[in-house]
Amino acid sequence: MFRAHRIESLDAPALAPYRTLRQTAAHRRDGIFVAEGVKVVQRMFEARLTAVSALLTESWLEQLRPLLEAAPELIEVYVAPLPLMETLTGFPLFQGARAVGRIPPEPTLDELVARATAPRLFVALDGLTYAENVGLVARNAAAFGAQGLLCGPTCASPWLRRAVRNSMGTIFRLPVIETPDLPGALAALRARGIRCLAAHPHTEQRKLSDTDLTADLCLVFGSEGDGLSASVLAACDAAVAVPMAAGVDSLNVASASAVFLYEVSQQRNFKQGSRIPT
Repeated sequence: MFRAHRIESLDAPALAPYRTLRQTAAHRRDGIFVAEGVKVVQRMFEARLTAVSALLTESWLEQLRPLLEAAPELIEVYVAPLPLMETLTGFPLFQGARAVGRIPPEPTLDELVARATAPRLFVALDGLTYAENVGLVARNAAAFGAQGLLCGPTCASPWLRRAVRNSMGTIFRLPVIETPDLPGALAALRARGIRCLAAHPHTEQRKLSDTDLTADLCLVFGSEGDGLSASVLAACDAAVAVPMAAGVDSLNVASASAVFLYEVSQQRNFKQGSRIPT
């Protein structure tokens, strides 16, 4: 259900999250995130995440009305002309839709593993400082059936506005754990029989195509510049690289995650009896 308010100003206290898009600490303190763009806002409502409010143009209110009416909570919807909404960004918007939602409760590691079906597939991130890349990796993870996302303490939060936007709302489908101790979390996964593989370009240990990815697995990706920290790398079972042409030493983390996750998908979709790399 929702209650509509037609506004000509963005000064109301309830609209503060939309005026403070870059004040991520305040949003995190309040346990909220901002979704922007029609597809992302729509997916937030479809995922039944708790919505606090929405800021929409009249036309998008009508198109999203069925989802707003189906929401179990009361959503305050602020209806504004597009030029007024554009004052929040300082440049023209092609879509007049934003919403504020509550960050969902995190599962425990035991709950994450118990909810996942075999063969399990998780993704862990270490030191990704660009929220855009976190969002892109989350989108790749969701696209290839990952069942959870673990983010270390040096990683940008997947609930940052740019991460949510670049995930195209697929972050709403992924259970997320933001852990203060990623090496400890990986050790706990290994203790539960889940193999942890580091995506590490500077390794002679093994190539991706020569690695069995069919059993329970957590893929671990490192930062854009420095790769994985020594402690996270040491917590993994093995390091695996994507073969590349001479003179090219790495892929962007979003591209690398897509390659790794596609290979997992391919191996797991092999027909029974097909040869699996060892």
